Amino acid sequence: MTVSPSSAEPYHLRFAPGRRVRVRSYRRRSTDEDNQPFSIEAQDSRIASYVASQDGWELTGSYSDDASGATLDRPGLAQALRDARAGRYDLLLVHRIDRLSRSVKGFVTLVEQLDEAGVAFKSASEHFDTTTPVGRMIMQILAVFAEFERALIIDRVVAGMERKAAGGGWTISSRPYGYTVDRSTGHLQPNDDTAPLVPLIYSLYLDQRLGARAIAMWLNEHGHRTQNGRLWSHTSVLKMLRNRAYLGEVHFRDETAIDAHPPLIDAARFDAAEALLTERGEDHAKRRSNSSDYLLAGLIRCAHCDTTFIGNAAHGKNRRYRYYTCHARHRYGPARCNAQRLPADQLETAVLDSLLALLRDTDLIDNAITKAQDGSGDVTAAHRSELAAVQAELRTTDRSIDRYLDAFEKQTMPEDLCGQRLHTLRTKRTGLDARQLQLEDLIADAGTAVQAPGPATLQALHGLVQQALTHGPTPARKALVQLLVEGITAEGRHAIHPRFRIPLPTQEDGTGVRALAEGVELRGIEPLASSMRPRRSTN
Repeated sequence: MTVSPSSAEPYHLRFAPGRRVRVRSYRRRSTDEDNQPFSIEAQDSRIASYVASQDGWELTGSYSDDASGATLDRPGLAQALRDARAGRYDLLLVHRIDRLSRSVKGFVTLVEQLDEAGVAFKSASEHFDTTTPVGRMIMQILAVFAEFERALIIDRVVAGMERKAAGGGWTISSRPYGYTVDRSTGHLQPNDDTAPLVPLIYSLYLDQRLGARAIAMWLNEHGHRTQNGRLWSHTSVLKMLRNRAYLGEVHFRDETAIDAHPPLIDAARFDAAEALLTERGEDHAKRRSNSSDYLLAGLIRCAHCDTTFIGNAAHGKNRRYRYYTCHARHRYGPARCNAQRLPADQLETAVLDSLLALLRDTDLIDNAITKAQDGSGDVTAAHRSELAAVQAELRTTDRSIDRYLDAFEKQTMPEDLCGQRLHTLRTKRTGLDARQLQLEDLIADAGTAVQAPGPATLQALHGLVQQALTHGPTPARKALVQLLVEGITAEGRHAIHPRFRIPLPTQEDGTGVRALAEGVELRGIEPLASSMRPRRSTN
């Protein structure tokens, strides 16, 4: 911790009459006060007058925030604490202590941090400060009242929303599609432009028996958009079908108002839609589909919108047809992405055939390893730079942990606040430790000459992989594919580019292999007639 030379002096000497005192002000405009009685300008005026009345005081800077006093995560406050630890001022001055914090925990924490930095704290209105024991005691009493005031504000707001909901007023910021909020009454009113679409959606679902996804696609194709101007998705359609606001009801906590506003759907239609939703099981918790048989799940990315392909199926009279579909198209329809659906059986066969062919192609693997080694210098430099950044972040995290542990041992910070922060920091440190070890291994591996697997090793590996892919259970086959396939880029059925990880020997005699992160790309898996077969080339 760096502090100014004078910060080690006792408070009564540092603030003696005639001594120069470097003062910084902190102002906060609250987000939970309707009339904003303590504007930044009003606080500046009172603070400036107070500083001018003190002998030897000099206002050298200020900090401000537009935020609630319930949180300490404020940029201006954070900068004030950093400058305090750097010894840039001697006293932090506020108009009232509730400008610093409305929470006892927050107030005590902030005062303790300022005290550790050798910076005093004063209020220009209450005329109490932290330079005396009595002042510190009274400050904490005032902070209790500040927290009590905030609790009263919350209670008043919640009680007001309950009264409004009981009277039929809309209390939630996001209004239902098809309605507007009447500013004079606070009640929902049908929107002449969008309200007619609500019964139409129910009709598509109930009368034409369209699914939520088909309805979303129909809406998008006909130029309709959500109230936020976005494309419709099946989830937004399902949300409408479940929303009891269309019956004229308003709900808030335990309050329910019937006939609060004009309904857009009658009760019989709403109940019928609810019954059909239950019958179809259009709920994530009730879905019976299982994507575990999609071997390439999570590996295919769309070249058009950079979205992952997902597995889905269509059911004919006699069989189930599996596909891989761009997630953006699957959710929003071709208006968002027009990528083709890929037949899963043919695609998986083509990719696995290409993988097995790669394991037989010694020349291709040799070329890929040579190319990777040629570019290893740039990769190693990037790894070293990242390692230095990770190590610096580890040191910063360790210092933070030490400060919280010290505060806990001194009983200057509440146990729950300290424990929560320590848990977050330790979780962060675990991740940094893992990344540091990974980077150190990558840098060490870069200095080791890589030897390509020989024909005998590749032949043995080829046989094992083929046996596993042909006769293994689905979970094992999927795990193997996820290990050996680095990724697949799909431009369309005629342009699919898989990238495979290259197996390398881990022992000097060449027995045993491991998978490198570097991959070999095989371009152009094309469908011929009713099947798909690979066409290979290197990068």
